[in-house]
Amino acid sequence: MEMSRESIPGMGEGQENSCGWRDGGSCSWNRRRLVTLDPRVYEGKMKWKGKDLFDLVCRTLGLRETWFFGLQYTIKDTVAWLKMDKKVLDHDVSKEEPVTFHFLAKFYPENAEEELVQEITQHLFFLQVKKQILDEKIYCPPEASVLLASYAVQAKYGDYDPSVHKRGFLAQEELLPKRVINLYQMTQEMWEERITSWYAEHRGRARDEAEMEYLKIAQDLEMYGVNYFAIRNKKGTELLLGVDALGLHIYDPENRLTPKISFPWNEIRNISYSDKEFTIKPLDKKIDVFKFNSSKLRVNKLILQLCIGNHDLFMRRRKADSLEVQQMKAQAREEKARKQMERQRLAREKQMREEAERTRDELERRLLQLKEEATMANEALMRSEETADLLAEKAQITEEEAKLLAQKAAEAEQEMQRVKATAIRTEEEKRLMEQKVLEAEMLALKMAEESERRAKEADQLKQDLQEARESERRAKQKLLEITSKASYPPPMSSSTTALPPDVPGFGLIGESLSFDFKDTDMKRLSMEIEKEKVEYMEKSKHLQEQLNELKTEIEALKLKERETALDILHSESADRGGSKHNTIRKLTLQSTKSRVAFFEEL
Repeated sequence: MEMSRESIPGMGEGQENSCGWRDGGSCSWNRRRLVTLDPRVYEGKMKWKGKDLFDLVCRTLGLRETWFFGLQYTIKDTVAWLKMDKKVLDHDVSKEEPVTFHFLAKFYPENAEEELVQEITQHLFFLQVKKQILDEKIYCPPEASVLLASYAVQAKYGDYDPSVHKRGFLAQEELLPKRVINLYQMTQEMWEERITSWYAEHRGRARDEAEMEYLKIAQDLEMYGVNYFAIRNKKGTELLLGVDALGLHIYDPENRLTPKISFPWNEIRNISYSDKEFTIKPLDKKIDVFKFNSSKLRVNKLILQLCIGNHDLFMRRRKADSLEVQQMKAQAREEKARKQMERQRLAREKQMREEAERTRDELERRLLQLKEEATMANEALMRSEETADLLAEKAQITEEEAKLLAQKAAEAEQEMQRVKATAIRTEEEKRLMEQKVLEAEMLALKMAEESERRAKEADQLKQDLQEARESERRAKQKLLEITSKASYPPPMSSSTTALPPDVPGFGLIGESLSFDFKDTDMKRLSMEIEKEKVEYMEKSKHLQEQLNELKTEIEALKLKERETALDILHSESADRGGSKHNTIRKLTLQSTKSRVAFFEEL
């Protein structure tokens, strides 16, 4: 939209003024030639009219809905628009210095969704309205500012991805009016968190859809599309005249949000001016004309241009579309259907790709699990083998110890017999001998018990060895089973849904789609549009609830002393349940005659 003048690479000395374009921006007029930032160079002519320059811009942008736009310039602190039927150099512009023309929307639609057909037209309006809101030329309440910011982020960044759009990714973005930021005790991180929470809900919206949602919300703002001019009525009362797509509105200078009087275009028969005096003739010839005065003759010229253009568009909207507009709308519908089918195709491919990736991840996870189980089974097998070897060695040692004990027991028995045979005849020797015999018997008994215990232990060790060998056999069998399960499943049959050709690691062929717009496609699209209307009503209700919730949430952080006059006026209007369209509807319920009389008495 509005762009700054820039030097053009490759322009040497002696090549005077030039015209540079960025996204439909501004240009500097050169009496010799016109240059755009694309490789083309347009030779200008001394006799070029405003329409020649305007058509050049529109062709460069590929814009067909030209009736909304114009080339704006500033002369003596007053805004003016380039006249199409007048030579550029015959305008009240400098003949020596370069003049910057801003390619801007001059007239606004009543309903952006119905009237803006081309995507480039929607984009240009989006850029201009967004800039006006950020520059506070259009008042926007805080909660609506956050919502609009979320749609602007969706238009720029696409769908929200937590892995990509991490905290701080909006740090360098200008998304909220400074007035809103200063009005609350909230950090940049807090604002980003609230914008991101709404941004995440816009998943699936393309850039043009996000920009259109932005415009649909913005067009309900009170100052949207209104051009304000300072005027005086017959009594000399200072007032503001607002000119927009709906008609003429009279405001108190301190309140640009709510008009005191409104005159729709269908109630106005004629508009004219003489010097600084402006005359409005109502459609009803029985009603007297009403007049007002502006500060400058140049302002009256601008008011008349805006009135004529808005009145023409107002009447055109209420007639059947021209053939050109019908063709553009038909092309736009086909393009929308094509894009919708393309998005559906991409969504299906994305879903299939994600399913394939999930399947691959699951197989990899299962393979890893099987590898871990195989490793554990190998370790268990090794432990079983080691245990079996230890048990076998221990059983052998126990057998040898049992044999040794049995040999000692036999030797003790022989010693006992020998002692008995060689017993000393004396009493003392007999007593000692009996004691030795008793000790020998006890020792023999102990040796026998120990031998029996060792024999039992040997039997137990043999049993443990047998169980260990059985465990080893089962571990080997389980390892064989795991090895047989570790391979991937067989390829999917032709009846299975095909995957996109770019999915790695899978030999699957993507399914081709036809883009022919058959009757069945259009019927399905019509049904989807009806479904979208129902969903939109539900979303609108949900949206209003979210706005109220956000307003309540941040109300405690508001700094009352920083509220502007417009903040206070908007809050009072909202408390009364007022809105832009309701206010104008109520004002026009009165007769034209009473409204004219009221204007004269202000």
